[in-house]
Amino acid sequence: MEVFEWIRFIVGTAVLLCGLAIFVIEIYGIFHLRYVLNRMHAAAMGDTLGISISLIGLMIFSGINFTTLKMALIIVFLWCASPVSSHLIARLEVSTNERLKRYCQTELELTENGEMIVLPKKDKPE
Repeated sequence: MEVFEWIRFIVGTAVLLCGLAIFVIEIYGIFHLRYVLNRMHAAAMGDTLGISISLIGLMIFSGINFTTLKMALIIVFLWCASPVSSHLIARLEVSTNERLKRYCQTELELTENGEMIVLPKKDKPE
């Protein structure tokens, strides 16, 4: 039985360290990405995945009991709520930021020599 406890400890520690690594990558993305929406995407994806993996590690530590069920329900809630909330925040940013609003009202097109030009949607050639 003691061997099983050691295996559970090692696996739980490895999963918790994976969750910590995801949080570190998320923090790097938040501080080094240039645009607001890119930073927000890194934060939303990192939070959802990092918290989920960390909770799975805690579930392994806890064993099979009622606490494990509660942590599983928290994971399900986070996987449903986090993408919705980050999408709403992104839509708010696009609707209030004039630079992004102008960008979303244009289309990008490549020329023959590979340069990218910005065309307004209403002046798009047919």
